[in-house]
Amino acid sequence: MHKADCFHLGYIAKLHGFKGEVSLFLDVTNPGDYTTLDALFIDLNNQLTPFFVASIQLGSKGFARLRLEGVEDETSARRLLRKDVYLPAQILPELEGLHFYDHEIIGFTAIDSNYGEFGIVEQVIDLKTNPLLQINKDGKEVLVPLIEGAVTKVDRKKRELHLQTPNGLIELYLG
Repeated sequence: MHKADCFHLGYIAKLHGFKGEVSLFLDVTNPGDYTTLDALFIDLNNQLTPFFVASIQLGSKGFARLRLEGVEDETSARRLLRKDVYLPAQILPELEGLHFYDHEIIGFTAIDSNYGEFGIVEQVIDLKTNPLLQINKDGKEVLVPLIEGAVTKVDRKKRELHLQTPNGLIELYLG
């Protein structure tokens, strides 16, 4: 399994006790959607390594208590700390229209209704109060707030994200 075929689920945040359990931070919109996992992938030395899930219990603030098969003690759990966790992208239902997964639009060309093409989407910065699109144009960063109405079209075939940005925002970054 390659990262390109997966989406980032979260990361192993800390140990939970001394019997191999860990706390998984679920960096997703609806953590409750992931409480029935059978398996997941952990990035160990830049290699996605499969693990079977023995149990997972949702906690608060996006954390879950996770027990993995074969991880029976503190020593084996410690090697997983601060490691990223992935799932195959194929398990996600396909979205349509203006709805998209954050990982889905990475690499899309950003096109503003007034300015035109202005860069490539590098990431979605998921701030609780105001999510942002980070767009790169020839080494310059443009941050676009993902407010209601900002995305006017998602063209998955052409890999384009059409936007209606606030007047003057792009010029502020690109001159």
